[in-house]
Amino acid sequence: MDSLTHIAIGACIGEAMLGKKLGKKAMLWGALANSLPDIDFVAGFWMPTAEELLAHRGFTHSLLFGLIATPVMALAANRLHRPHNIRMAQWLWFFGVALGLHLFMDAFNNYGIGWFEPFSHERISFNTVYVADPFFSIIPAVACVAIWLSKKPAAKRKMWWMMGLLMPALYLVYCSFNKWTIDSTVKKAFVQQHIPHQRYFTTPAPLNNWLWFVVAGNDSGYHVGFRSVFDKTDSIHFEYFPRNQHLLDTIADHTDVQQLIRFSQEFYTVEKWNDSLVFNDLRFGQMLGWQHPRSRFVFHYFLQHPDDNKVIVQRGRFKGWNWQVAKGLVNRTMGE
Repeated sequence: MDSLTHIAIGACIGEAMLGKKLGKKAMLWGALANSLPDIDFVAGFWMPTAEELLAHRGFTHSLLFGLIATPVMALAANRLHRPHNIRMAQWLWFFGVALGLHLFMDAFNNYGIGWFEPFSHERISFNTVYVADPFFSIIPAVACVAIWLSKKPAAKRKMWWMMGLLMPALYLVYCSFNKWTIDSTVKKAFVQQHIPHQRYFTTPAPLNNWLWFVVAGNDSGYHVGFRSVFDKTDSIHFEYFPRNQHLLDTIADHTDVQQLIRFSQEFYTVEKWNDSLVFNDLRFGQMLGWQHPRSRFVFHYFLQHPDDNKVIVQRGRFKGWNWQVAKGLVNRTMGE
């Protein structure tokens, strides 16, 4: 999830678990704990881009990191707030929940999270919620502000922290149902439309959970399309993109190429843009793909010019957006 969502949900956790004993300081501790795994952003200051892609949501998002950071934060808070009437077990439970929820929530989008680092490099991706979904984030944000500004006793603030935690939880359940529905539909479409594939995924389009991006294929190439939960027919329009693996033959042993392939979880294509060789990670969607089916992919890495690859994951995500584009997204989401 985005950083503001982690801060808001962490603050609500703090109010829920320790607000009566620490007051608003509990919100600060909760926000800090729920944001701590994202400290890995500092890796971008010195690591090459391809390596930093794997470092983000790597070890600091692992279960091992959570097991280490929980007692460290508990001991620090226990010492800083003396004298107090909070038992060490309460500190441990609080920080364990706050850190653990971060790791759990981040697994719901498509970037992938290294729960088992450093013992396994497998990335967990539920592909259920877009990384910045306003329908997920707005209520925790409102609840966080309301609690912070409230001068009422903790008992009166209970309604807000319950809303800030329960509503996102219910929304995740709803999103999971949408994904189950979409996956059931696209599997039927693969059969009906004779779409050959060894692997596939579905993931939400930007800023909502009703329009989904669909990718299916094999080592030869991928079929790409969009499916809305409100579509009235079973058919899905797919565009085919060849993988073009042969374009990597002369540079397959390069470290950045190997790192990109690992990061992409095999969902990639290679293209030539004029004289530039470009690596596309398909998991992050297309630029305005619901309107322009042959549009370029959001994640594109210039293999011959590695220094030109900054902010690569979301590069071009909102390029060309205007009122008409936003209206087109809404219309396509509604099945039109």
